[in-house]
Amino acid sequence: MRRKDREVTSPQAIREIIDACKVFRVAFTGEDFPYVVPLNFGYIWEEGQLIFYFHCASEGRKLDLLRKNPRVAFEMDCGHDLMESDVPCGYGYRFQSVMGCGLAQEVTDVAEKKAGLSCLMAHQTGRAFSFTDQEAEQVTVCRVLVQALSAKARNSM
Repeated sequence: MRRKDREVTSPQAIREIIDACKVFRVAFTGEDFPYVVPLNFGYIWEEGQLIFYFHCASEGRKLDLLRKNPRVAFEMDCGHDLMESDVPCGYGYRFQSVMGCGLAQEVTDVAEKKAGLSCLMAHQTGRAFSFTDQEAEQVTVCRVLVQALSAKARNSM
């Protein structure tokens, strides 16, 4: 990272940024160009492994691309705030962001699908939900096993 003064390395600080974000953008490898999709997500971070979960329709471009090439990149950001100035080049922007890459996979195990949906709902709503086997079987759940991660924040001028 070029701007070491903005790098966030503390796992707790990174977790706080992720907690504040409700949407992450996942870039899939497309035929000619990358295909970026904004998605609601949930996550678990256990024993050093960060896993994001999202759900989607049972067919479509996103799944087609994932099945052809599971390598993805992702980005999320929050804390946006314009920092004003009296001169144009003095303007700036406060932000916090997390970026990384990993392997995306469809989740087929019903117990993991239910856990993934539960963590997604907890992250998005702050509430605990449980799912029946039937409910979990009716939706496609995917996970991103994070392989590399970086975080950055600008909180002041």
